Amino acid sequence: MSMPEGALTGLKVLDFTHYVAGPYCTKLLADYGADVIKVERPPEGDGARRMGPYPGDEPHPEKSAQFLHLNTNKRGIALDLKQGGAGSIVDRLGAWADIVVESFRPGVADRLGIGYERLRAVNPAIVYTSISNFGQTGPYRDYRGSEIVFYGMGGEMHSTGLADREPLKLGGNVGLYQAGAVAAVATMGAVLAGSFCTDVDQDVPTGQHIDVAILETQLGSVDRRQSALLAHQYTGELSHRPASGGSGGYPNAVYPCLDGYLQINGSRMYFPRAVAMLGNPRELTEDRWKDPSSQGDPEMQEEFEGGHFLPWILERTRAEAWQTAQENRVLSGPINTMADLDVDPSFNARGVFAEGDHPAAGHLRYPGRPFIMNASPWRLRRTAPLLGQHTAEVLRELGYSDADIGRLHAARVISLSGAGD
Repeated sequence: MSMPEGALTGLKVLDFTHYVAGPYCTKLLADYGADVIKVERPPEGDGARRMGPYPGDEPHPEKSAQFLHLNTNKRGIALDLKQGGAGSIVDRLGAWADIVVESFRPGVADRLGIGYERLRAVNPAIVYTSISNFGQTGPYRDYRGSEIVFYGMGGEMHSTGLADREPLKLGGNVGLYQAGAVAAVATMGAVLAGSFCTDVDQDVPTGQHIDVAILETQLGSVDRRQSALLAHQYTGELSHRPASGGSGGYPNAVYPCLDGYLQINGSRMYFPRAVAMLGNPRELTEDRWKDPSSQGDPEMQEEFEGGHFLPWILERTRAEAWQTAQENRVLSGPINTMADLDVDPSFNARGVFAEGDHPAAGHLRYPGRPFIMNASPWRLRRTAPLLGQHTAEVLRELGYSDADIGRLHAARVISLSGAGD
Protein backbone atom coordinates (compact mmCIF):
# COMPACT_ATOMS: atom_id res chain seq x y z
CA MET A 1 0.00 0.00 0.00
CA SER A 2 1.51 3.34 -1.04
CA MET A 3 1.76 6.25 1.38
CA PRO A 4 -0.68 9.12 0.76
CA GLU A 5 0.85 12.24 -0.67
CA GLY A 6 1.38 15.33 1.43
CA ALA A 7 -1.01 18.26 1.26
CA LEU A 8 1.61 20.36 -0.53
CA THR A 9 3.00 17.68 -2.85
CA GLY A 10 3.84 19.25 -6.22
CA LEU A 11 4.72 22.65 -4.72
CA LYS A 12 8.33 23.69 -5.43
CA VAL A 13 10.19 25.92 -2.96
CA LEU A 14 13.58 27.61 -3.26
CA ASP A 15 14.97 28.18 0.25
CA PHE A 16 17.57 30.92 0.83
CA THR A 17 17.04 31.02 4.60
CA HIS A 18 19.27 30.41 7.59
CA TYR A 19 19.23 30.06 11.41
CA VAL A 20 15.66 29.73 12.84
CA ALA A 21 12.73 31.80 11.52
CA GLY A 22 13.23 31.22 7.79
CA PRO A 23 14.15 27.53 8.02
CA TYR A 24 11.11 26.89 10.23
CA CYS A 25 8.89 28.46 7.57
CA THR A 26 10.29 26.23 4.83
CA LYS A 27 10.35 23.20 7.14
CA LEU A 28 6.58 23.45 7.56
CA LEU A 29 6.17 23.50 3.78
CA ALA A 30 8.60 20.61 3.27
CA ASP A 31 7.09 18.50 6.04
CA TYR A 32 3.71 18.57 4.33
CA GLY A 33 5.00 17.51 0.93
CA ALA A 34 6.58 20.51 -0.83
CA ASP A 35 9.85 19.89 -2.69
CA VAL A 36 12.13 22.33 -0.88
CA ILE A 37 15.66 22.98 -2.17
CA LYS A 38 17.75 24.58 0.56
CA VAL A 39 20.64 26.67 -0.76
CA GLU A 40 23.68 27.00 1.51
CA ARG A 41 26.93 28.84 0.96
CA PRO A 42 30.04 26.65 1.01
CA PRO A 43 32.09 25.81 2.96
CA GLU A 44 30.29 26.66 6.25
CA GLY A 45 26.64 26.42 5.24
CA ASP A 46 23.71 27.58 7.37
CA GLY A 47 24.80 29.21 10.63
CA ALA A 48 22.42 26.89 12.49
CA ARG A 49 24.95 24.12 11.85
CA ARG A 50 27.17 25.87 14.39
CA MET A 51 24.46 26.45 17.01
CA GLY A 52 24.03 22.97 18.47
CA PRO A 53 23.31 21.34 20.79
CA TYR A 54 25.55 18.49 19.68
CA PRO A 55 25.82 14.85 20.78
CA GLY A 56 28.38 14.67 23.58
CA ASP A 57 28.84 18.46 23.33
CA GLU A 58 31.25 17.89 20.44
CA PRO A 59 30.57 20.48 17.69
CA HIS A 60 30.08 19.05 14.21
CA PRO A 61 28.39 20.87 11.30
CA GLU A 62 26.38 17.78 10.37
CA LYS A 63 25.20 16.96 13.90
CA SER A 64 23.60 20.17 15.17
CA ALA A 65 20.22 19.31 16.69
CA GLN A 66 18.98 22.78 15.75
CA PHE A 67 19.85 22.29 12.09
CA LEU A 68 18.67 18.68 11.96
CA HIS A 69 15.26 19.65 13.35
CA LEU A 70 14.71 22.72 11.17
CA ASN A 71 15.61 21.14 7.84
CA THR A 72 13.78 17.82 7.67
CA ASN A 73 12.34 16.77 4.31
CA LYS A 74 14.47 19.27 2.36
CA ARG A 75 17.03 18.70 -0.35
CA GLY A 76 20.23 20.70 0.01
CA ILE A 77 22.66 22.26 -2.44
CA ALA A 78 25.85 24.21 -1.77
CA LEU A 79 26.06 27.29 -4.04
CA ASP A 80 28.32 30.32 -3.64
CA LEU A 81 26.12 33.18 -4.81
CA LYS A 82 29.10 35.54 -4.93
CA GLN A 83 30.77 33.55 -7.71
CA GLY A 84 30.19 34.67 -11.28
CA GLY A 85 28.80 31.36 -12.47
CA ALA A 86 26.00 31.30 -9.88
CA GLY A 87 23.64 33.60 -11.79
CA SER A 88 22.63 31.08 -14.44
CA ILE A 89 21.92 28.46 -11.74
CA VAL A 90 19.77 30.97 -9.85
CA ASP A 91 17.80 31.75 -13.01
CA ARG A 92 17.07 28.08 -13.62
CA LEU A 93 16.11 27.56 -10.00
CA GLY A 94 13.86 30.62 -10.14
CA ALA A 95 12.12 29.33 -13.25
CA TRP A 96 11.63 25.95 -11.55
CA ALA A 97 10.22 27.30 -8.25
CA ASP A 98 6.70 28.26 -7.25
CA ILE A 99 7.95 29.90 -4.04
CA VAL A 100 11.14 31.61 -2.92
CA VAL A 101 11.83 32.29 0.76
CA GLU A 102 14.82 34.36 1.91
CA SER A 103 15.88 35.68 5.31
CA PHE A 104 18.75 38.05 4.53
CA ARG A 105 18.94 41.64 5.77
CA PRO A 106 17.05 44.02 3.45
CA GLY A 107 19.06 44.71 0.32
CA VAL A 108 21.37 41.70 0.62
CA ALA A 109 19.25 39.43 -1.60
CA ASP A 110 19.39 42.04 -4.37
CA ARG A 111 23.18 42.32 -4.05
CA LEU A 112 23.49 38.53 -4.25
CA GLY A 113 21.38 38.37 -7.40
CA ILE A 114 18.42 36.59 -5.82
CA GLY A 115 16.13 39.56 -5.17
CA TYR A 116 12.43 39.70 -5.96
CA GLU A 117 12.71 41.76 -9.14
CA ARG A 118 15.38 39.46 -10.59
CA LEU A 119 13.40 36.29 -9.93
CA ARG A 120 10.07 37.82 -10.95
CA ALA A 121 11.62 38.64 -14.32
CA VAL A 122 12.47 34.94 -14.66
CA ASN A 123 9.14 33.73 -13.26
CA PRO A 124 6.25 36.25 -13.11
CA ALA A 125 4.13 33.83 -11.03
CA ILE A 126 6.70 33.54 -8.24
CA VAL A 127 5.57 33.96 -4.62
CA TYR A 128 8.55 35.57 -2.91
CA THR A 129 8.68 35.76 0.90
CA SER A 130 11.23 37.94 2.69
CA ILE A 131 11.74 37.44 6.43
CA SER A 132 13.78 40.14 8.16
CA ASN A 133 14.20 41.69 11.58
CA PHE A 134 12.17 44.89 11.08
CA GLY A 135 10.82 44.61 7.54
CA GLN A 136 11.93 45.77 4.11
CA THR A 137 11.02 49.42 4.80
CA GLY A 138 10.88 51.84 7.73
CA PRO A 139 13.39 53.52 10.05
CA TYR A 140 14.57 50.27 11.66
CA ARG A 141 15.04 48.44 8.34
CA ASP A 142 18.80 47.97 8.63
CA TYR A 143 18.99 47.27 12.37
CA ARG A 144 20.27 43.95 13.67
CA GLY A 145 18.02 41.98 16.02
CA SER A 146 17.77 38.88 18.19
CA GLU A 147 15.13 36.94 20.08
CA ILE A 148 15.51 39.04 23.24
CA VAL A 149 15.41 42.29 21.24
CA PHE A 150 12.19 41.29 19.48
CA TYR A 151 10.66 40.13 22.74
CA GLY A 152 11.47 43.41 24.47
CA MET A 153 10.45 45.69 21.62
CA GLY A 154 7.30 43.63 21.03
CA GLY A 155 5.74 45.25 24.08
CA GLU A 156 5.19 42.60 26.73
CA MET A 157 8.57 41.97 28.34
CA HIS A 158 7.89 44.89 30.68
CA SER A 159 5.30 42.76 32.47
CA THR A 160 7.39 39.62 33.07
CA GLY A 161 9.86 39.20 35.91
CA LEU A 162 9.82 40.33 39.51
CA ALA A 163 8.01 43.59 40.23
CA ASP A 164 11.01 45.17 41.96
CA ARG A 165 13.58 44.02 39.38
CA GLU A 166 14.36 44.57 35.71
CA PRO A 167 12.09 42.95 33.08
CA LEU A 168 12.80 39.29 32.37
CA LYS A 169 12.46 37.43 29.07
CA LEU A 170 10.91 33.99 29.07
CA GLY A 171 13.21 31.26 27.75
CA GLY A 172 13.79 29.85 24.29
CA ASN A 173 13.39 31.08 20.71
CA VAL A 174 9.59 31.09 20.73
CA GLY A 175 9.42 34.40 18.88
CA LEU A 176 11.59 33.24 15.99
CA TYR A 177 9.60 30.03 15.57
CA GLN A 178 6.37 32.01 15.59
CA ALA A 179 7.73 34.34 12.91
CA GLY A 180 8.50 31.29 10.78
CA ALA A 181 4.99 29.94 11.27
CA VAL A 182 3.46 33.31 10.32
CA ALA A 183 5.64 33.42 7.21
CA ALA A 184 4.49 29.92 6.18
CA VAL A 185 0.83 30.92 6.55
CA ALA A 186 1.39 34.15 4.59
CA THR A 187 3.23 32.26 1.86
CA MET A 188 0.46 29.72 1.42
CA GLY A 189 -2.10 32.53 1.44
CA ALA A 190 -0.26 34.14 -1.47
CA VAL A 191 -0.13 30.81 -3.33
CA LEU A 192 -3.87 30.40 -2.86
CA ALA A 193 -4.54 33.99 -3.93
CA GLY A 194 -2.40 33.51 -7.03
CA SER A 195 -4.34 30.39 -8.02
CA PHE A 196 -7.51 32.51 -8.24
CA CYS A 197 -5.94 35.55 -9.88
CA THR A 198 -4.17 35.22 -13.23
CA ASP A 199 -2.19 37.60 -15.37
CA VAL A 200 -4.62 38.49 -18.19
CA ASP A 201 -1.86 38.84 -20.79
CA GLN A 202 -0.03 35.61 -19.95
CA ASP A 203 -2.85 33.53 -18.39
CA VAL A 204 -0.61 32.43 -15.51
CA PRO A 205 -1.08 32.74 -11.75
CA THR A 206 0.09 36.06 -10.35
CA GLY A 207 2.85 36.18 -7.77
CA GLN A 208 3.65 38.71 -5.11
CA HIS A 209 6.31 39.81 -2.62
CA ILE A 210 5.56 39.07 1.04
CA ASP A 211 7.32 41.23 3.64
CA VAL A 212 7.48 39.55 7.08
CA ALA A 213 8.99 41.60 9.91
CA ILE A 214 9.89 39.41 12.87
CA LEU A 215 9.20 42.28 15.30
CA GLU A 216 5.67 42.72 13.96
CA THR A 217 4.87 39.03 14.36
CA GLN A 218 5.73 39.51 18.06
CA LEU A 219 3.56 42.58 18.45
CA GLY A 220 0.51 40.64 17.28
CA SER A 221 1.36 37.36 18.95
CA VAL A 222 -1.02 35.50 21.23
CA ASP A 223 1.88 35.10 23.69
CA ARG A 224 0.30 37.77 25.92
CA ARG A 225 1.28 40.73 23.74
CA GLN A 226 -1.92 41.07 21.76
CA SER A 227 -4.20 40.94 24.79
CA ALA A 228 -1.92 43.28 26.74
CA LEU A 229 -1.86 45.78 23.86
CA LEU A 230 -5.64 45.74 23.58
CA ALA A 231 -5.96 46.19 27.34
CA HIS A 232 -3.65 49.20 27.22
CA GLN A 233 -5.60 50.76 24.35
CA TYR A 234 -8.83 50.50 26.34
CA THR A 235 -7.58 51.34 29.83
CA GLY A 236 -4.24 53.09 29.42
CA GLU A 237 -2.85 50.85 32.16
CA LEU A 238 0.20 48.60 32.19
CA SER A 239 0.02 45.27 33.97
CA HIS A 240 2.80 43.34 35.66
CA ARG A 241 2.85 39.65 36.33
CA PRO A 242 5.52 37.31 37.66
CA ALA A 243 7.64 35.35 35.19
CA SER A 244 5.90 32.16 36.28
CA GLY A 245 2.72 33.48 34.70
CA GLY A 246 0.68 33.38 37.91
CA SER A 247 -2.56 35.34 37.94
CA GLY A 248 -2.90 35.81 41.70
CA GLY A 249 -4.42 33.84 44.51
CA TYR A 250 -3.35 30.43 45.77
CA PRO A 251 -2.50 27.68 45.12
CA ASN A 252 -1.39 29.07 41.79
CA ALA A 253 2.26 28.38 40.99
CA VAL A 254 4.82 25.69 40.32
CA TYR A 255 5.28 23.53 43.44
CA PRO A 256 7.94 20.92 44.32
CA CYS A 257 7.10 17.22 44.65
CA LEU A 258 9.19 14.22 45.67
CA ASP A 259 10.57 13.80 42.15
CA GLY A 260 10.10 17.12 40.38
CA TYR A 261 7.55 19.91 40.03
CA LEU A 262 3.82 20.28 39.39
CA GLN A 263 1.97 23.35 38.11
CA ILE A 264 -1.22 23.92 40.13
CA ASN A 265 -3.93 26.45 39.28
CA GLY A 266 -6.52 26.09 42.06
CA SER A 267 -7.01 29.65 43.21
CA ARG A 268 -10.02 31.95 43.62
CA MET A 269 -13.25 30.26 42.46
CA TYR A 270 -11.43 26.92 42.26
CA PHE A 271 -10.07 27.07 45.79
CA PRO A 272 -12.72 24.63 47.17
CA ARG A 273 -11.44 22.04 44.71
CA ALA A 274 -7.90 22.53 46.03
CA VAL A 275 -9.18 22.04 49.57
CA ALA A 276 -10.95 18.84 48.49
CA MET A 277 -7.70 17.68 46.88
CA LEU A 278 -6.07 17.95 50.33
CA GLY A 279 -8.82 15.83 51.87
CA ASN A 280 -10.94 18.73 53.21
CA PRO A 281 -8.94 19.35 56.43
CA ARG A 282 -11.21 20.85 59.09
CA GLU A 283 -9.13 24.05 59.40
CA LEU A 284 -9.66 24.90 55.72
CA THR A 285 -13.45 24.60 55.89
CA GLU A 286 -13.79 27.63 58.20
CA ASP A 287 -15.80 30.55 56.85
CA ARG A 288 -12.77 32.85 56.64
CA TRP A 289 -11.40 30.79 53.72
CA LYS A 290 -14.66 31.30 51.83
CA ASP A 291 -14.34 35.09 51.83
CA PRO A 292 -13.07 36.10 48.31
CA SER A 293 -10.69 38.63 49.92
CA SER A 294 -8.75 35.74 51.48
CA GLN A 295 -7.21 35.01 48.10
CA GLY A 296 -5.35 38.32 48.29
CA ASP A 297 -4.23 37.94 51.92
CA PRO A 298 -0.49 37.09 52.09
CA GLU A 299 -0.76 35.82 55.68
CA MET A 300 -3.52 33.41 54.75
CA GLN A 301 -1.56 32.28 51.72
CA GLU A 302 1.45 31.55 53.95
CA GLU A 303 -0.79 29.64 56.35
CA PHE A 304 -2.36 27.61 53.55
CA GLU A 305 0.84 26.78 51.70
CA GLY A 306 3.14 26.35 54.68
CA GLY A 307 0.70 24.56 56.98
CA HIS A 308 -1.27 22.45 54.53
CA PHE A 309 -0.36 22.42 50.88
CA LEU A 310 3.44 22.09 50.87
CA PRO A 311 3.52 19.29 53.47
CA TRP A 312 0.93 17.44 51.37
CA ILE A 313 2.63 17.79 47.99
CA LEU A 314 6.18 17.19 49.26
CA GLU A 315 5.13 13.71 50.39
CA ARG A 316 3.96 12.76 46.88
CA THR A 317 5.47 12.11 43.49
CA ARG A 318 4.38 14.22 40.54
CA ALA A 319 2.26 11.35 39.25
CA GLU A 320 0.53 10.88 42.62
CA ALA A 321 -0.13 14.58 43.16
CA TRP A 322 -1.32 15.06 39.58
CA GLN A 323 -3.67 12.09 39.80
CA THR A 324 -5.28 13.46 42.97
CA ALA A 325 -5.54 16.93 41.39
CA GLN A 326 -7.25 15.46 38.33
CA GLU A 327 -9.68 13.50 40.50
CA ASN A 328 -10.72 16.77 42.18
CA ARG A 329 -10.85 18.75 38.91
CA VAL A 330 -7.94 21.01 39.85
CA LEU A 331 -6.24 22.46 36.78
CA SER A 332 -2.71 21.08 36.88
CA GLY A 333 0.12 19.51 34.96
CA PRO A 334 3.62 18.15 35.55
CA ILE A 335 6.69 20.20 34.67
CA ASN A 336 8.24 17.72 32.26
CA THR A 337 11.88 17.30 31.39
CA MET A 338 12.86 16.30 27.85
CA ALA A 339 13.25 12.73 29.12
CA ASP A 340 9.67 12.86 30.45
CA LEU A 341 8.36 14.04 27.08
CA ASP A 342 10.16 11.19 25.35
CA VAL A 343 8.08 8.60 27.21
CA ASP A 344 4.86 10.58 27.69
CA PRO A 345 1.96 8.21 26.92
CA SER A 346 -0.17 10.84 25.16
CA PHE A 347 2.56 12.05 22.82
CA ASN A 348 3.57 8.52 21.94
CA ALA A 349 0.02 7.27 21.49
CA ARG A 350 -0.71 10.12 19.06
CA GLY A 351 2.49 9.65 17.05
CA VAL A 352 4.03 13.01 17.88
CA PHE A 353 7.57 11.69 17.41
CA ALA A 354 9.19 10.39 14.22
CA GLU A 355 12.41 8.44 13.73
CA GLY A 356 14.96 8.42 10.94
CA ASP A 357 18.58 7.62 10.11
CA HIS A 358 20.97 10.45 9.24
CA PRO A 359 24.24 9.62 7.42
CA ALA A 360 26.35 11.62 9.89
CA ALA A 361 24.28 11.97 13.08
CA GLY A 362 22.94 8.40 13.08
CA HIS A 363 19.53 7.31 14.32
CA LEU A 364 17.41 10.29 15.36
CA ARG A 365 14.10 10.71 17.17
CA TYR A 366 12.38 13.92 16.07
CA PRO A 367 9.50 16.07 17.24
CA GLY A 368 7.15 15.39 14.35
CA ARG A 369 4.00 16.93 12.95
CA PRO A 370 2.51 20.10 14.46
CA PHE A 371 -1.01 19.06 13.43
CA ILE A 372 -2.85 16.09 11.93
CA MET A 373 -4.37 15.91 8.44
CA ASN A 374 -6.20 12.64 8.03
CA ALA A 375 -6.08 12.44 4.22
CA SER A 376 -2.60 13.89 3.62
CA PRO A 377 -0.57 13.35 6.79
CA TRP A 378 2.85 14.57 7.80
CA ARG A 379 5.68 12.11 7.45
CA LEU A 380 9.45 12.13 7.66
CA ARG A 381 10.48 11.52 4.07
CA ARG A 382 14.13 12.43 4.59
CA THR A 383 16.38 13.72 7.34
CA ALA A 384 18.12 17.11 7.06
CA PRO A 385 20.59 17.25 4.15
CA LEU A 386 24.34 17.09 4.44
CA LEU A 387 26.00 20.26 3.16
CA GLY A 388 25.81 19.97 -0.63
CA GLN A 389 24.23 16.51 -0.50
CA HIS A 390 21.85 17.08 -3.43
CA THR A 391 23.86 19.61 -5.48
CA ALA A 392 24.60 17.27 -8.37
CA GLU A 393 21.10 15.75 -8.29
CA VAL A 394 19.37 19.13 -8.49
CA LEU A 395 21.67 20.51 -11.19
CA ARG A 396 21.05 17.44 -13.36
CA GLU A 397 17.28 18.07 -12.98
CA LEU A 398 17.89 21.66 -14.14
CA GLY A 399 19.61 20.40 -17.29
CA TYR A 400 23.29 20.55 -16.36
CA SER A 401 25.51 17.77 -17.63
CA ASP A 402 28.05 15.96 -15.48
CA ALA A 403 30.76 17.87 -17.34
CA ASP A 404 29.02 21.18 -16.49
CA ILE A 405 28.79 20.14 -12.85
CA GLY A 406 32.48 19.24 -12.82
CA ARG A 407 33.41 22.67 -14.22
CA LEU A 408 31.21 24.49 -11.69
CA HIS A 409 32.75 22.49 -8.90
CA ALA A 410 36.29 23.19 -10.10
CA ALA A 411 35.47 26.90 -10.23
CA ARG A 412 34.16 26.70 -6.63
CA VAL A 413 30.70 27.90 -7.66
CA ILE A 414 29.20 24.78 -6.12
CA SER A 415 30.21 22.23 -3.51
CA LEU A 416 29.44 18.52 -3.68
CA SER A 417 28.86 16.49 -0.52
CA GLY A 418 31.74 14.08 0.04
CA ALA A 419 33.86 15.70 -2.69
CA GLY A 420 36.52 16.80 -0.21
CA ASP A 421 36.18 20.55 -0.81
